[in-house]
Amino acid sequence: MNLTERRERYRAILEGDECLHPASVYDPISARIAEDLGFDVMMFAGSIASATVLGAPDYIVLTLTEFAQQIHRICRAGTLPLMVDADHGYGNALNVKRTVEELETAGVAALTIEDTLLPRPFGQADQSLIPMEEGIGKMKAALSGRQDPSLVVAGRSSAIGIEGIEEGIRRAKAYEAVGVDALFMTGISTRAELEALSAEVNIPILLGGASSDLNDRAYLGSQGVRIALQGHMPFMAAVKATHDTLKALRDGVSPSDLDDMIADADLMAQVTRLADYDAWIDEFLE
Repeated sequence: MNLTERRERYRAILEGDECLHPASVYDPISARIAEDLGFDVMMFAGSIASATVLGAPDYIVLTLTEFAQQIHRICRAGTLPLMVDADHGYGNALNVKRTVEELETAGVAALTIEDTLLPRPFGQADQSLIPMEEGIGKMKAALSGRQDPSLVVAGRSSAIGIEGIEEGIRRAKAYEAVGVDALFMTGISTRAELEALSAEVNIPILLGGASSDLNDRAYLGSQGVRIALQGHMPFMAAVKATHDTLKALRDGVSPSDLDDMIADADLMAQVTRLADYDAWIDEFLE
């Protein structure tokens, strides 16, 4: 895998003036589909990783090793840059440094480290933030763990949604000052909030969990947003398709009656790269 070239392509997106939607992927096949359909970048979320690898909710029970292994499988399947949600870095600042080292080796083009208090502490029901000083330490550790300078390290914060726009801007500016390459912000619900943030920072913004008022890519691009997530519907659609197909078979529906629900032979050949493997058989085995 030529990982530096992928990371340079991701950086070119950040340095441009457009906002792109990434393809939400979860395994090698979904990564190949995203590439075949012409996406420029992929996203692998921590919540989807937990569901894919463990069949578990997004309760921070996935381990770094499990996350890195699935990332490596996704990156190996194609050539698109992959950005990932590395949650809180799986621990304190030292764990963050280790997380960056492992995910860089696995093949990511960009990763986010957030300042949410994770996993959920005993006796606490509401989501909260770690102290900003601890968040700064985590960002410094993340940058220290980077070996390939083309790898993008983004500081992530939910401060706007949890504590308001002033705290969100305060943290964004602090993480920018540390040297992160971009800011991944969640909890922004209005254009006024985005504009207030954009006016105070000078590095690219990555947007997650935005409201329906923030779905105009031209407007987002004008405010410094370079990547805007659209949720993770492909995985949810795959779950429903599998559920409905298995239910139909369990209920006695004939497999021949499910043709309109399944990928045909041509699509399966495309996503499994059958032609490549057949060519390798001709070259190496015959």
